[in-house]
Amino acid sequence: MRKIWPALVATAASLALLAAGPITAAASASAPETAPAGAEPLIIDGGYADEAPWAARMFVDGDERCSASIIAPTWILTADHCVVRGEHTFRIGSTDQHSGGTMATGVDIHTHYFADLALVELDRPVDTAYAELAESSGDVRVGDTAQVYGWGATCTDRPERECQSRYLKYADVDVTSTRCRDAGWGTAICAQRGDGIPAGGDSGGPMFNDDVQVGVASTSDRRSRTAYTSVIEYRDWIRSVSGV
Repeated sequence: MRKIWPALVATAASLALLAAGPITAAASASAPETAPAGAEPLIIDGGYADEAPWAARMFVDGDERCSASIIAPTWILTADHCVVRGEHTFRIGSTDQHSGGTMATGVDIHTHYFADLALVELDRPVDTAYAELAESSGDVRVGDTAQVYGWGATCTDRPERECQSRYLKYADVDVTSTRCRDAGWGTAICAQRGDGIPAGGDSGGPMFNDDVQVGVASTSDRRSRTAYTSVIEYRDWIRSVSGV
């Protein structure tokens, strides 16, 4: 089943999904165990990644949309709310969203029936180093410092579409829960700001812990809290669709 969530794109909403483009849903944060519903991430502060062969920047009809990771030669992992009508293309393996790496086009999209996850099948195999996916609950624990990556907004004083990062950014975040909720009410990993926080355009990007991808960006309040859909919780679904 394919769901279309309100675009988690660049806007000044206090809590929104993390895609790049107009945000049509937002909500305020509540308890730490509850994901900021409708939050849109970009990486504010943090730093720039030196290399990321597994990184993928998503465009829809040529416009900046979301972040993602490549997990196999023909499979991209991203957020459900990132996929909308239009042609989905990806620049893979380059930290510069304008050049380098390999371009590929999505030909088939699979979305989870409620979690904020999507798998996009590519029109060609891409030879690179793929993101290694978490396999067990021990791969991330409360108190861990994880790394989040994305090309999202770097501002809070104007529309997020105007300040998408050209170069891939990352930030450290501190895990506060491994059983909170994402934008679709799926199981998520919640974290608080370390040296940066995701924002609009970071949606679909990965969270890594000890070099293993444990989450997919879903929501953020752009100030202190973020939620990443749990790769571990939906590992069987990912494997059933992609074979990975």
